[in-house]
Amino acid sequence: MTNQHPITPSLELVHQWADMLSSRSDHAVFSLATQWGADQELEACCEWLISCGFNCTFLEKLRAVRRPKPPSLKEQALALVNSNKPYLDDTAMDTIRRALEQLT
Repeated sequence: MTNQHPITPSLELVHQWADMLSSRSDHAVFSLATQWGADQELEACCEWLISCGFNCTFLEKLRAVRRPKPPSLKEQALALVNSNKPYLDDTAMDTIRRALEQLT
């Protein structure tokens, strides 16, 4: 390919994703590929922002907003306890139970 876009997966990566299709769902594999592309785009944007003089603190905030980390089990349990719901379903109780079990 000539004039290849800079955010194009290597053939090795494409073959890796293709091999995954035999053991994972299409959705799971395409989600991985999409996430890879989005991560490449974010990093390209960050590199451009650095070249424009933006500082690392700004880039860290940008990455945190665009790639938030899922809440920890402790954070999930605390949010459920603080939700003031009159009733917690079995899933909520399981989350709280698992968080408490980690304390022992």
